[in-house]
Amino acid sequence: MNISSLVARSSAAYLLLGGAVMLFGADAVLPIVIPNFPPSGAFVGQMIAGAWLALAAMNWNNRSQILGGIYGRPVVYANVVLYTVTALGVVRAALVTGASPWLWIVVVPSGVFAAVYGVLMMRGPFDGLAKS
Repeated sequence: MNISSLVARSSAAYLLLGGAVMLFGADAVLPIVIPNFPPSGAFVGQMIAGAWLALAAMNWNNRSQILGGIYGRPVVYANVVLYTVTALGVVRAALVTGASPWLWIVVVPSGVFAAVYGVLMMRGPFDGLAKS
């Protein structure tokens, strides 16, 4: 199994888990992590869930493809953008005084995936592997 397959599989699992939680439990989860969040705003979490589930399906469908460099560039770009925006947006919210510590459960993996996909995009799928 190559590194891009491992990254795509783990990314798909992470997005599937987060997407399922937000799709079915947005009305319960969002008020816990965002103080004073109105229960009627659960549709926002469900819209985010739709995007995460769509990207999870894309990652899962591309799990056997080579990703990085010029290979699979649309998939890598989509992941870099999603994870970077997610990590930066949520870290800003997590640093506010009184913010829920549960937000870091989203920040840390998103930051790691943003970095990994960024390296795949710039470095390529085969760099650093032993040459035969």
